Amino acid sequence: MTETRTIRLRNWSLGGGHPLFLIAGPCVIESRSHCLDLAGRLGEIAARLEIPFIFKASYDKANRTSVRSFRGPGIDEGLEILETVRRQIGVPVLSDVHSPAEADQAGRVLDVIQVPAFLCRQTDLLLAAARTGRIVNVKKGQFLAPWDAENILEKIASAGNRQILLTERGTSFGYNNLVVDFKSLPVMREYGFPVVFDATHSVQLPGGAGIQSSGQAEFIEPLARAAVAVGVDGLFCEVHENPEAALSDGANALRLDRLEGMLNQLKEIDSLVKSRFSSK
Repeated sequence: MTETRTIRLRNWSLGGGHPLFLIAGPCVIESRSHCLDLAGRLGEIAARLEIPFIFKASYDKANRTSVRSFRGPGIDEGLEILETVRRQIGVPVLSDVHSPAEADQAGRVLDVIQVPAFLCRQTDLLLAAARTGRIVNVKKGQFLAPWDAENILEKIASAGNRQILLTERGTSFGYNNLVVDFKSLPVMREYGFPVVFDATHSVQLPGGAGIQSSGQAEFIEPLARAAVAVGVDGLFCEVHENPEAALSDGANALRLDRLEGMLNQLKEIDSLVKSRFSSK
């Protein structure tokens, strides 16, 4: 298993053969109180399990299926909420950006800037995200082969930023379905940057409910176990205490009360896989 570069975030080491880290939170910022409550509960779980944790929540879901779908509070209010989470809960925060101007504004607040899958080839956006100096997490587009991701990495690195995470979220298979090719994980790790597996968007059925996406949440845990067994640096997981009532992507969210048990299993698998490779 190729060893990826180590990225420092606060007092944590991400990648480089270090233990699994977690990116988790709701799909979208639903309210200030919901974000603070969920970030606190997720932070407590991660602290108990000694797992590095980054809280994620989108201030704007710009690619919702329907114009009538809830998109979030927008960048100004959303970043203010995330800054409150960062300050009061004491955890690093991540959100999506959709334009170079957004990247500059978000970079003043976020610890990790995320480039959405559908925008992963937008050169100006990638360069703007890189120039913030923040860690950049790029979702590999559903339309890309894993070896196409090397060009994305080169664009970001060309701006002098090598703090890059690359996230697999499944490949379009047509007719509202996504498929995960687990070969993509070791392929992308060959480029030397930490690779993350998005266990929740990988079970999404894009547009599968007509005016919104559907999902198969029952496959989140087995796919997460498979990805960690193959060898990844981090896990991305959208989590909600009541997915049926979530304002975005509830059908493919992990129920909060399932998270700790799943992470316990993943820690054991991660430790076994990394110890075997580090001993060679």
